This record gives sequence, C-alpha cells and structure tokens, in this order.
Amino acid sequence: MTAFSIPARFAEQVARTPHATAVSEAATGTALSYRELDHRANRLARRLTGLGVGREDPVGVLMTRSSDLVVALLAILKAGGVYVPVHEDDPADRRQWIVDRARPVLLLVDDAMRRAVLPERVPVLAVDDPETAQEPVDDPRVSVLPDQLAYVIHTSGSTGRPKGVAVTQRDVVRLLTDPQWSVERHARVLQLAPYAFDVSAYEIWMPLLHGGQVVVAPPGRVEPSVLRELIEKYEITGLHMTAGLFRVFAEEAPETLASVREVLTGGDVISPVAVRRVLDACPGLVVRAMYGATEGSVFSAHLALTRDTELGRTVPVGDAFTGIGLHILDEDLIPAAAGAIGEIYLAGEGVARGYQGQAGLTAERFVADPYGRPGARMYRTGDMARRTADGTVEFAGREDGQVKILGFLVDLAEVEAALAAFPGLTQVVVLARAGADGAKQLVCYVVDGTGTLDLAAVRAHARTKLPGYMTPKAFVRLDALPLTANGKLDREAMPEPDFDQVVASRTPQTPLQQELCAMFGSLLEVSEVGIDDDFFELGGQSLQAIRLCNRIGAAVGVGVSVNKLFDHPTVAELAAYIDGKRAAQTAPAAS
Repeated sequence: MTAFSIPARFAEQVARTPHATAVSEAATGTALSYRELDHRANRLARRLTGLGVGREDPVGVLMTRSSDLVVALLAILKAGGVYVPVHEDDPADRRQWIVDRARPVLLLVDDAMRRAVLPERVPVLAVDDPETAQEPVDDPRVSVLPDQLAYVIHTSGSTGRPKGVAVTQRDVVRLLTDPQWSVERHARVLQLAPYAFDVSAYEIWMPLLHGGQVVVAPPGRVEPSVLRELIEKYEITGLHMTAGLFRVFAEEAPETLASVREVLTGGDVISPVAVRRVLDACPGLVVRAMYGATEGSVFSAHLALTRDTELGRTVPVGDAFTGIGLHILDEDLIPAAAGAIGEIYLAGEGVARGYQGQAGLTAERFVADPYGRPGARMYRTGDMARRTADGTVEFAGREDGQVKILGFLVDLAEVEAALAAFPGLTQVVVLARAGADGAKQLVCYVVDGTGTLDLAAVRAHARTKLPGYMTPKAFVRLDALPLTANGKLDREAMPEPDFDQVVASRTPQTPLQQELCAMFGSLLEVSEVGIDDDFFELGGQSLQAIRLCNRIGAAVGVGVSVNKLFDHPTVAELAAYIDGKRAAQTAPAAS
C-alpha cells in the first residue's frame, strides 16, 4: 500500500536502499546516501521541533541550490512543517512581503544567503548551525498525515501581490507515484529549476521517493556548456526544461540531449519544430509535453512524443494523469461542444487546498465540481482550449490578464501595480508582445503628457520590486491610453514597441565592438546599439543571454559564460574582456 506522505514514503525507501546514492551536489562533489540524507534531515528536523515547529507550521527557506537545500526541505516535512520558498533572486521588498504574509516560525538560510538582505520580523536559523549537529540522528517520529500541507509556493497575483498556493502531501505523492511514469527514465534527475518554482517538486521528490538520485546543479544560472557536462558526467536520465530553454537547445545543440532518456517540457506553448529537431537528433529520447498549474500540484496532463510521433502545427495538451479530471467548460460550466473553445478546469486529485490566507480568492478560483463527488472542487485555470472530434485537446490562449514568461505564469496586474508605485506615474499598462523569435516579452506603456518622465528610472524601480522575468523588456511613452467607444482600454490599438527610439551611446570603434553591437541589436530587436549600452538594461533576459554567449563563441572563437556576461554587460566591457582572453591565449608561456 502506497504511503501518502513524503516522509513516510521516503522512510520506506531508506529501509530498502540505505547505501544507494540519494543526492549528488555538482558544485562540491558532495554525495549523500539515503541513510546519510535521512540522518542529516533527522537532526535538523529535531532542531526545528525544538524551536517550535509543529504540524503545518510554515518555515521560510532562503537558500541557494545545494545538497543542504534538499536536507532542509526534507527536514521541514519530517518536523510536520510546511516549506515556504523565499527565492534568492527576488527583490528584498518581495521577500519581505512573502514573509509577512506567510508568517513563518523561522527562516532557514545557508552561508551564501546569510550575508544577503534578510527579511525582518522572523527568527533566522543557519542550516549548518553547530547546535544542529548535536541532535540525535534517529527519526523525530512526528506523525505527518496525507492531508497536511507540504509546501506553499507563491505565484504572481492579480491583486498586485503574490499569492501562496497551498499543496498537500497527498497531492505530491499522488503525482509522483502515478503509473504513467517510467521510474527507470527518472532514476537520475537533474535539479535545475529554482526551488520557488513548482517543477522543483518533481526534480527533488520523484527520484527520492523511488530510490533514484537527485543531481543538484551548481547554484545560479547554469551555462549550456555546464548543462551538457552535467548530463554526461552524471548520466542524467530525467530532465525538465521550460519550453523556452528547450527551444534554445533545439536550435543550438539538440544532440546534447541524446543520452537523456526523457525530457519534460512545458510551462508555455511548445514549438513542434523544436520537438522534431530534438527527436531527429536523439532517436531514443522521449519528449514529454507537460500541462499543469501550481494550483493543480505541478502537472495535470502529459503527452509522450517520440521519433515516430506525427506532429501537427501545435503540440496538444495531452491526457490527464490518473484520477485527474480535465474539463473544458463554457461560462455555464457545461462541457463545450467539440471544436468550441471553453476554459480548462482541473478536478479530482491534485487540486490544491487553495490560496493560503486568501479565502475570497480561493472561493473565486476553486469552485464546486458539479461532475465530482459531493463537496469536490475544481480549479479554474484561465486557460482556454478546444477538444477536437477525436478527443485531442488544443490550447487556445488565456482568458484573463495572465501570461507565461520563461515558464512562469505572470499576472499583468501585479506588474502594473508595482510600476504604478513609481512617484508621479499615474497611468500604466503592461502587455505581452511576441518578439521576432516568437517568445513573449513584457512591454510597459506609460502615459507621460509632459515628456519628462525618466523611463530609465522607472525600469530601475521595477527591478527593485519584481523578479527579473517580471520586469518589462520595453517601455513605451504615450500621450494618452487608447480607448474603445465604450471607454474601455483598446489593447489592440496599443502601438508595437518602437525600439528605434532607444538612444545609442558611444559608437563602436573596433571590429569586435561593431560585431557585438550587431549581436545585441539582432537578439534584442534594437536598431542602434552603442558600446555603453547594457545588454540587460536593453531588455535582455536569461534565454537571450544564452543565445548571445553561444553566438559570441561561434563568431569570435572565445568562450563567454552567462555569468561573465552579467559581470561585463556592456559592449565596451564585453569587448575588453574578450580582448583580454585573446591576449592571454596568444601570450608566450613563461620560461
């Protein structure tokens, strides 16, 4: 009989394979067996209970990606608590708001984050605190029930603030023990996603509940070259990539995935061209298209794609996991006719408890299920879809103000609320626009009748309030917002971003500077780039940074990592760095 709490399921696995490797940390070479991981988590769990953590008490986690992070999450669950990620890349204001809202008993930090700006009004405990090492290694024997919460992950919210999605132990175990999974294909899973992103639940708990191995990628942004090395060195069998990252690898180096047995991708529209390119380069690979929502406990539907799969113009949503209802309903909650567009509702198992501390919003989005057992609820996803005559579900966009950016669901109202707080800014609208590569980017429209508003200052303000993926790429100045005849915002009349208005800095002086300016402009759709322009100030994001670094290596023969691009973000700085590397490569060896 399946245990339906993570600690109970993990305990069964420790008993079966105590000496098997449970966690490998790529950055340090640290490896923990199941028994060692269990002992370390038990010590920390006992320390947590001694500090007052009890059943469903929230514990904040502000750590970098590491084996210590896995220990911390497991220890919180063993203590009966609920882990609440407070992401390392979030601005300080956002971290503080999450802590104030979640009211954690304490905040767990590692050495790297201990020196960061920490939220106020919450006790802080270092995960490597010496007193923890003095605790006994035996299990704390806290009874963890299946319907207890496992985690609360905060997603973008229409109120202008994040909303915390509360997911139970049963929801996580239900997903990861579904018979649709091939355990062998997920025996060694790379932990790559931010732990504040719900996919990390798959990356960590899928292998640990089945006797597999979690391979923890180095902290921070992982270069494509490093990702290739990790896949080869650790013989990764299971991997999740956002649709955007998957597309980058399909275009740049699809053969990288040849040794992987299954790649999960989703979080946005999946390119069938990218899928075909990868499958042609990797004949034995399964690409599994995933559909889901944080409110549906990570994944709700899936579709296995192989080299023999016939792909059309879109990749369908796929089939629901066992016990999950995927309904396409009209506004009266009646199943939409074949070919008609309706909203996707998730029902049955996996539907989250709701939004922590937000009863009104929970009631709005988690509604009674007329097709389930008495008292059952279903979640309104806001995703629109149609079911074809053969039963295939095709995605048809969003019905609300939410969009997918880099795999994250972003509520445009939250971005607008953060920007509206800028002094003197009274009218602002944020929309998602598709760039030349088809990827969605955020564009901010501001009303500035006087022409005196400093858009650079507005962008800087946004960066202090929002995560990077929620910061608009372009800012457009308007005299007034366009309105329809009945006085509503006319979104169709909003102008496309005019990047020709970007004021260039100093002009390039060397062939290398000219080449880099051209690369910046091509990737970011900016017609004029000067040598003092900052790649990220111009709107560059992580996936574009990966593309830029790949192009630089191919064009100039000098490797540039994404981390180095963050250190040298202007054309002038980047050119100087490349010139320095060239000089070092050609300098005669010291005798």
